[in-house]
Amino acid sequence: HFPPVVYTALAIYIPAFVARVLEDPFQKLLAKKFDAAVEGSTDSHDSQKNPSVVARSHSLPNGSSFPSTESNESIVEEPAPLAEDRSHALRTVLTGLPNPASITWSLVTAAINLALAAMVTDLIYRGPIWHPSHDVSFARVGFVSDHSAKILVREPEITHLPIYVSYRQVGRSHSLGIDSGSIDHAWKSAGQIFWLTSGTDYTSAVIISRLRSDSVYEYAVSNNHTGLFTTAPSAGLLPHDSSGTYTFLTSSCIKPRFPYSPFSHPLSIPGLRNLAKWIPDLHAQFMLFLGDFIYIDVPKRFGTDIESYRREYRQVYASPDWLSVSQNLPWIHVLDDHEIANDWDGNTTGVYQAAVDPWELYHTSVNPPEVRPGTSYFSFTQGPASFFLMDTRRYRSPEYEAPPESYEKTMLGRHQLADLLSWLRRPEPAGVSWKIIASSIPFTKNWRFGNQDTWAGYLFERELILRAMWDVGLRGGVGVVILSGDRHEFAATAFPPPSDGKWPLSATVHEFSTSPLSQFYLPIRTYQQRDTDDVCIRYIPDGNSKFGAVEITKPAASDQSVLKFRLFVEGEESWSYVLTTPPNFLGSHSIATKELQPGAIKPQKVLGRPLAVNKASFLFNERSPYPS
Repeated sequence: HFPPVVYTALAIYIPAFVARVLEDPFQKLLAKKFDAAVEGSTDSHDSQKNPSVVARSHSLPNGSSFPSTESNESIVEEPAPLAEDRSHALRTVLTGLPNPASITWSLVTAAINLALAAMVTDLIYRGPIWHPSHDVSFARVGFVSDHSAKILVREPEITHLPIYVSYRQVGRSHSLGIDSGSIDHAWKSAGQIFWLTSGTDYTSAVIISRLRSDSVYEYAVSNNHTGLFTTAPSAGLLPHDSSGTYTFLTSSCIKPRFPYSPFSHPLSIPGLRNLAKWIPDLHAQFMLFLGDFIYIDVPKRFGTDIESYRREYRQVYASPDWLSVSQNLPWIHVLDDHEIANDWDGNTTGVYQAAVDPWELYHTSVNPPEVRPGTSYFSFTQGPASFFLMDTRRYRSPEYEAPPESYEKTMLGRHQLADLLSWLRRPEPAGVSWKIIASSIPFTKNWRFGNQDTWAGYLFERELILRAMWDVGLRGGVGVVILSGDRHEFAATAFPPPSDGKWPLSATVHEFSTSPLSQFYLPIRTYQQRDTDDVCIRYIPDGNSKFGAVEITKPAASDQSVLKFRLFVEGEESWSYVLTTPPNFLGSHSIATKELQPGAIKPQKVLGRPLAVNKASFLFNERSPYPS
């Protein structure tokens, strides 16, 4: 609703401004001056009747007269109103109202308002109208495992067909003990793309297979695109470079030309420049982007058809800043609301079908493996970590359908929830020390503005998941970390288990919520801790550009793995936090094979009301209303 408000206000302002000027304030000022002049002339005539004045006038040259005291006073005092009016120039500029004392300042304030309206028009319409990016051509790397890599190619120019994708190894595979002399630098074919059509928006995905783990590769596409990627270390291993650190990046929320500058390119994304300068130093495996890759409805929705959604994706990939963060950095993605509509909770109805078309073409096609065929949540294991990328939009119940603690509400849907709980119970291979959960929206309930759209609106299901996470810590050896975005702020939150429960304090779950990568931040503070369930570690709201780096290492003389989270704000490192995995608990405390049984969880109060967790079996029977 922002553009209509601006243009409505402008439509009211212009005629009101003109009408104010035509009320003759300037003529009134001139009349005031004329009256003062006439009054001064009358006083001068009267003064000639004063003997003392007449006497003094004889000493003046012929034809001269001594000005009267009264006339002199009127001449000195008359400019006072003008000086007072000029003192209101600042008020004129700030209010936008014409100044009857100055036509100059009146024109200045009118010009400022018209310029602001012009910049709004430039921000809203210049990109979509003049830069639909139909001709954008690019190649980018998606998910990279220890033996394969997915490449997305877009090429609308048919004269470049067929397109050939080639690759070669350019770096040592330390984990396999291969020396540099045994590397085969010869180019190999990864496949060809013979035809591209508008049905796929001229995109296609290519999979490069039979790669060596922990190795650097170069890829080249015959439509003049190239880049580098590093295959992941095998499950349970750390990279065998000098640092021995497994690193990946995380953030969410980007919108071209936010923050706005009239001098920037219509598709510029300033936050990407902040990210680009750190890529060479961080040596990240990939960027885990947690949603809001596009903003279909900000600042104005131009349509609900497939082309409107596709255009938003193309514009990001056509940004002059995109290549610097994608040429040597793979990106994997999670879906959030602004890829569909703000605070989306309509499942697969309405605009979802149009929205999911480019999401699948540009992101799902090169994302990690789906947990189940046809779903939009993903899981993979590499190096020291296992990942579960949730879909918090497609399967959720409406936000206000029931109270937050109702067992009838779901964020994940029956199947996704079951898959997540199964993944949490699953033992990990030796050396895999962290379970990383990606949620597009915050897991904490500490955000007080619009929190019904977050996990704060789905507290029953959140409690089930938390207890499964604490069980991971109870078994020991593996830590659980949640990564989220969405709020245009940063907060680190701890979820300690209840003090009277079976879980040790070392089972505490941690969340790092990071955004935006390139968007506005909220000028008001919306995060607040009100109980001991969600404990604030650090809250950093300011900054139009934020991203995090997760670094996992294992000290040589320790049984525990170390995870370090580093926060970057406006291109500078501003905060960091270190976690260690829970110690191993052996013997009777192990519950590695224990299943979630109805009634096995004790009731707990949430927001002061009992949580009926003994109804957990309701989630897993076939009569559950949870959407699948």
